[in-house]
Amino acid sequence: MEEKVVLQANKDKELVIDVDGQRFYRYAIKTHFVEMGEDYIELVKKYVMPHYKPGDILSIAEKIMALCQGDVILKKNMKVSWLARLLSRFAFRNPAGPAMDNVYKMQAAINIAGPLRIIFAAILSAITKLFGIKGVFYKIAGNGVRNIDGFCVVGFDYYADKGILAPSNPDKACQNIKDTLGIDCMVVDANDLSIEILGTNKEIPYSRDTLAKIIRDNPSGQGNQQTPLVLIRKVQQEDEQSVIA
Repeated sequence: MEEKVVLQANKDKELVIDVDGQRFYRYAIKTHFVEMGEDYIELVKKYVMPHYKPGDILSIAEKIMALCQGDVILKKNMKVSWLARLLSRFAFRNPAGPAMDNVYKMQAAINIAGPLRIIFAAILSAITKLFGIKGVFYKIAGNGVRNIDGFCVVGFDYYADKGILAPSNPDKACQNIKDTLGIDCMVVDANDLSIEILGTNKEIPYSRDTLAKIIRDNPSGQGNQQTPLVLIRKVQQEDEQSVIA
């Protein structure tokens, strides 16, 4: 007999959040360890649809969508340049995990944006940091560079030799889920420092700003929780008493 899964929040994360006068449950859904080439529709069918209620919204971690779509580069296929080695030495050390100080991530950034843009971004970043301004590197580097993940063993060894890029067409993927399964969804790049909504289906009933607020504390977690799917459900009036209790 299959064990019944109880929907709940991740440890140290609040189940309910208040956003603009509304309240939302955020149920973190544990999956198997998702690898390259898996079918995201089948993942949603297996793990989300048994719990889905009309009006729910699904949040999908960008890493999982990228793996399913094959938006991955392997260390063995990369040639690390002298420029990547140089710039990575001076990059900011992110407490959440390796960022552009990882030479492979820096090389991936150079491959995406080009060496001149990355040099320009690094110079401006160094200057603006003197005045307490952060985030300039990624603004100049452009789309895709901020979303480079992997090339490290934070969480799982599987990512040590793989760079996970931004999903190639997150809006299209979300629309595919909506058209196939009927559930509104968003693809997110979320960590404990920042939240970015990368894609949604066109019928989703909230703005990207509101959606970002709903997951502002990263309910998926940042470690090895293995909960890349978060089912979001608006708290109804009849639920309010139990939520307060």
